Amino acid sequence: MKKKFALLAALALLAVLSGCNQINEPITPESEGIWNKYFVYPLSWLIVYVANMFGENYGLSIIIVTIIIRLAILPLMIKQTQNSKAMQAIQPELKALQQKYASKDPKTQQKLQQETMALFQKHGVNPLAGCLPLLIQMPILIGFYHAIMRTEEIANHNFLWFDLGNSDPYYILPLIAGITTFLQQKIMMKGMESNPQMKMMLYVMPVMIVIFAISFPAALSLYWVVGNIFMIIQTYFIKGPNKTEADQTGGAKK
Repeated sequence: MKKKFALLAALALLAVLSGCNQINEPITPESEGIWNKYFVYPLSWLIVYVANMFGENYGLSIIIVTIIIRLAILPLMIKQTQNSKAMQAIQPELKALQQKYASKDPKTQQKLQQETMALFQKHGVNPLAGCLPLLIQMPILIGFYHAIMRTEEIANHNFLWFDLGNSDPYYILPLIAGITTFLQQKIMMKGMESNPQMKMMLYVMPVMIVIFAISFPAALSLYWVVGNIFMIIQTYFIKGPNKTEADQTGGAKK
């Protein structure tokens, strides 16, 4: 329930903050407000600064800035990956509890929740940790959206086949954003597909990203795609080898 609430809260935050795009004045050092001063303008300045280093290539600048941001939040993402592995390790015990307290009456379900929380505490697992990176990314994502929309230099440049300030006319980037979101979540959730909430999120989130990316500027979709690819590579190197070892251990036990 808490995990579902956290996901809904994150999506609600995205919807509310997206409404701020009614403020269309260009971002400058003189722009007032905490949001403009500490989120939008620094991102806008950084994108322009890096673009000028590469001959006003704003597409390349967005890729580089995205990697910088991902590296900055890498410790958080590593912790989230480790938590995901811990959740995967206790799946057999969770299933055993669900079978033990299969009855749907309130008292039994309450007992199931208590036993589940005790199991989490025993293994040091935070069931909400999977939603935390999403919540952390929301201000950055919306800050990127405002920086892109309100930085005139970006809107006047293109990259590859698309204009950075407009949506992808061929829907290629939105589709790539959806596919990479699915792959990233598939890797993160490996071994936990039996969880109904996880399974729902696996398919709902990519669809939502595609819908958003179709209407958002292509520069924002580019940021999301690069971020997903970074996450896929990161998760493979952090989780992959240990996951294989866990599978072999589990197979030996059977």
